[in-house]
Amino acid sequence: MTVPVTDRERTGFVAHGYALVTVSFLIWGAIGALVRSSTMPESALIVFRMVVGAAIVGALFARRATIAEVRRPDVWPNILLMGAFSSSAILLFFLAMRLTDVAVGMFLMFTAPVYVALLAPKLMHQRPDRVVYPALAIALAGMATILLPGVFGAKLVSPVGVACGVASGILYAGAALATKRLLRKVRSTTAALGEMVVDAVVLLPLAAWQVLGAGYQFTRDDWIAGLALGILCTAIPYVLYAEGLRRIRVEHASILGYLEPVSAPLYALALLGEAPSAATIAGGALIVVAGVLVIAFGSPEDVAPEHGP
Repeated sequence: MTVPVTDRERTGFVAHGYALVTVSFLIWGAIGALVRSSTMPESALIVFRMVVGAAIVGALFARRATIAEVRRPDVWPNILLMGAFSSSAILLFFLAMRLTDVAVGMFLMFTAPVYVALLAPKLMHQRPDRVVYPALAIALAGMATILLPGVFGAKLVSPVGVACGVASGILYAGAALATKRLLRKVRSTTAALGEMVVDAVVLLPLAAWQVLGAGYQFTRDDWIAGLALGILCTAIPYVLYAEGLRRIRVEHASILGYLEPVSAPLYALALLGEAPSAATIAGGALIVVAGVLVIAFGSPEDVAPEHGP
């Protein structure tokens, strides 16, 4: 027998979703500062953190039910698709950062919420939420305020790098949409674990080539950064994000994703002593306003997950 859900319970369910997604993006803001404390090749550092995160999440949550979920014919292709989108987006984002200016690469990657907003209503089979478009416009204005000084001052703008940046934004949007569809069928821990495992497997050949080809030797700082990234910036926020995304619209989650670059300067200030610029503070304020809009005035999902919490 289905137990009726009260409006208060539904409101609490969604509110917790916003809180979980917000916390996960605020945690992810620390990635940049931690990466800069290590000289390990980026691909190797990603694999390191994914392996550590998967080991922790697997040890805590992997059960027979997890294996049963993964083996379902309507689930495992979606896990592979999600991981393919995610790992490809990561690779292309790093290529964009190397081939063109950092600000250009960041700006192009953070166009992902635009694609999510355009595609989600159709792919998720639900009505568009009218608050998404003004909130997205405000968030984009905030992101532009932060990054445009660097974009206009870019010394290296490679057509290949720009193409990689555009593609990374599209693929990040694909990863978000694939994750949301997956979360209608499996538990949040299964989705988080699946993404970490697939990302690690896909990126392992590149990581091995970069480490072995260069004869790189791991340092103490590499181990500290890798473990911190794996525990604090992977195992914990991946599970929080998946559970939060399960409860709210993917469009809302993607807009809240702009909180990640907003929190990054705060970590840089705390860990590296780098003070944020006035443009960063102003852009961050706009992004916070956009987040408040989707939380306060956004419409709930039309479709509920197929599984329990």
